[in-house]
Amino acid sequence: MPANGVPTTLTQGLRTRGGIGESTLRPDGTLKVTGEFAYSSDMWHEDMVWGHTLRSTVAHAEIVSIDTGEALATAGVHAVMTYDDLPTDVKNYGLEIQDTPVLAHGKVRHHGEPVAVVAADHPETARRAAAKIRVEYRALPVITDELSALAPDAVLVHENREDHHIGHVPHPNIVHRQPIVRGDVAAARERADVIVEGEYTFGMQDQAFLGPESGLAVPEEDGGVHLYVATQWLHSDLRQIAPVLGLPEDKVRMTLAGVGGAFGGREDLSMQIHACLLALRTGKPVKIVYNRFESFFGHVHRHPAKLFYEHGATADGRLTHVRCRIVLDGGAYASASPAVVGNASSLGVGPYAVDDVDIEAIALYTNNPPCGAMRGFGAVQACFAYEAQMDRLAARLGMDPVELRQVNAMEQGTLMPTGQPVDSPAPVAELLRRVKAMPMPPERQWESSEGADVRQLPGGLSNTTHGEGVVRGVGYAVGIKNVGFSEGFDDYSTARVRMEVAGGEPVVTVHTAMAEVGQGGVTVHAQIARTELGVGRVTIHPADTRVGSAGSTSASRQTYVTGGAVRNACELVRERVLELGRRRFGSYHPAWATAELLLEGGKVVTDGGEVLADLVDVLGDEAVEVEEEWRHRPTEPFDLRTGQGNGHVQYSFAAHRAVVEVDTELGLVKVIELACAQDVGKALNPLSVVGQIQGGSTQGLGVAVMEEIVVDPRTAKVRNPSFTDYLIPTILDTPTMPVDLLELADTHAPYGLRGVGEAPTLSSTPAVLSAIRNATGLPLTKTPIRPEHLTTGAR
Repeated sequence: MPANGVPTTLTQGLRTRGGIGESTLRPDGTLKVTGEFAYSSDMWHEDMVWGHTLRSTVAHAEIVSIDTGEALATAGVHAVMTYDDLPTDVKNYGLEIQDTPVLAHGKVRHHGEPVAVVAADHPETARRAAAKIRVEYRALPVITDELSALAPDAVLVHENREDHHIGHVPHPNIVHRQPIVRGDVAAARERADVIVEGEYTFGMQDQAFLGPESGLAVPEEDGGVHLYVATQWLHSDLRQIAPVLGLPEDKVRMTLAGVGGAFGGREDLSMQIHACLLALRTGKPVKIVYNRFESFFGHVHRHPAKLFYEHGATADGRLTHVRCRIVLDGGAYASASPAVVGNASSLGVGPYAVDDVDIEAIALYTNNPPCGAMRGFGAVQACFAYEAQMDRLAARLGMDPVELRQVNAMEQGTLMPTGQPVDSPAPVAELLRRVKAMPMPPERQWESSEGADVRQLPGGLSNTTHGEGVVRGVGYAVGIKNVGFSEGFDDYSTARVRMEVAGGEPVVTVHTAMAEVGQGGVTVHAQIARTELGVGRVTIHPADTRVGSAGSTSASRQTYVTGGAVRNACELVRERVLELGRRRFGSYHPAWATAELLLEGGKVVTDGGEVLADLVDVLGDEAVEVEEEWRHRPTEPFDLRTGQGNGHVQYSFAAHRAVVEVDTELGLVKVIELACAQDVGKALNPLSVVGQIQGGSTQGLGVAVMEEIVVDPRTAKVRNPSFTDYLIPTILDTPTMPVDLLELADTHAPYGLRGVGEAPTLSSTPAVLSAIRNATGLPLTKTPIRPEHLTTGAR
């Protein structure tokens, strides 16, 4: 410290290591790959008991009686609860519409619906006791598709609907309906030189996260309960749990436990209320862990869909109009279906400039498994269909399919079908150019001097072919996805940032309720704090409900919204540190004036881990702490008649090129490469961004060629609730995935960033389907593609 008391080192303006724009490593990465990370299923309490759920064995039936006597008499059982044992008049929950019973009452509406819960001193005892509960059912007709749901004499899945959507749907078995109408499609149709029509079927996909649902509920001395749980939105869970328990929200404390993936499947409640009910009933900590079989019934899935499209174009490839109808199967309960309908309709044309559109999207109530949020959220199903249509249109016009897309590509200033202008970069044509320009993978990679490497062939290690009948195909696709919550939702996040001196050096703690589900937010928040405050040591506080809501880890929104909150809180902390410095040194010192400028730029930093003693002196024994909310620009609901409105805050774009090899004799597919070009606005952590793109692309690949929950159309029962029969891509199925990042800043977003994680899930699926069509010449209008769809006999 110089004699005049002014910290000269503050003026050096050194750069903090590990700030935004750098590929910093995840703090939990090593623990996860070595198996040492503590997930929610690993939690333990000395005197805990185990919970188990009895689920319905039928999809639609009246509950005639429930006999729990034998279960209660089982040694080691502490409690058995049914609907009649719920403590309050609030017995339903739901994200938007509270139509989901905590435990079934009167009837069950889908296969696997919770009917009773048991607590016992051993998980096997709880399972055996649940099996002793006698439930008598009287079968009801099952609603499984649009025909049965909307028939004049259709049974109503919810016979006493009172939600706010009932006034604008034409039938009570429709959850929500959203039309999007702009221009004059009839007149535009007359101008078309070519018209193509298509009907498409999209299968039900599971999120297939690796860590099944689990949590630990601990009763508290004040009559409340503390729930440690793997979830996507702590405060949304809290809002739904507390009324059922009859407790004020401040007596339901929630802490995020280790999450083994989510992808939308943890937005809805699963075991949360059941564990809390049992904990309060028994007075003991209650742990519930689903096995994989139960997990398939314990969370929502991606909506299966039927999509009907008509595209028109002039001879030079300009789109004249798009007309489509999208029918989503929402299953037995609403979950996120209304928002999924909004996304599917408003994004149903894709990233193309079209003046005349007529779109209708609906979600049905059926007795199939409930469907809700999954990565891509309605835009995935639409992208599969409109990109297949663009390939058909290109073929009819004799145009290159990439050129056709580029001719019609939207750009900044284009009006969406909803009438909303795209007010940030929309480099659709450039992304297509980039992905097409990537080097192609070598032909016949399976060949070597030592013979065929069967791992590179369709069928892989099953050794079904050595190249006979194998044909290569190449396909392209591009998609558009909204970022953040839409349609007037108050989308905000909260962050608490604290700066203090610990161990002789400045330390920053960031506390949010953001659910870290694998997306890497814990890394990004530390990078933001280092950048804004110039302090190398940053601690991320465990997420819980002692800080304000961070919203859901979904909609590609967390880096945008919670990152924005962290940045804002850091800026306020910096201002208070400045004020402390002014009081300490006096603003009349010229050197301190220079220091202020550097502080305001976030450049008062440590270099190589060395502590700047001046910043320590500024803080002294004081701690500076700020809790700050941050909201993105407001949106508005879509008009229920025309669909017009500024419903979205940001869009993200990705383009894919798929290269596949198909054994046309056996109907086997090997995806060789899945190249992606994506505009990310600003890559705050490039390594993490590439990982998100590759992960999303892999999920899109899965639904293209293998993933589907199969539901019996006669009984609405799930046929394949296990990873034995529900297949997901393994490392042997995952192709080479080169990624080209484009960074065109969105001036409305923090650091110019765009949400990243969902967009690649959209375009990867239709790119793979396009490549398989290119290889086989087959129309292929359904996902996933199965061998029987590709063999000669099934054409």
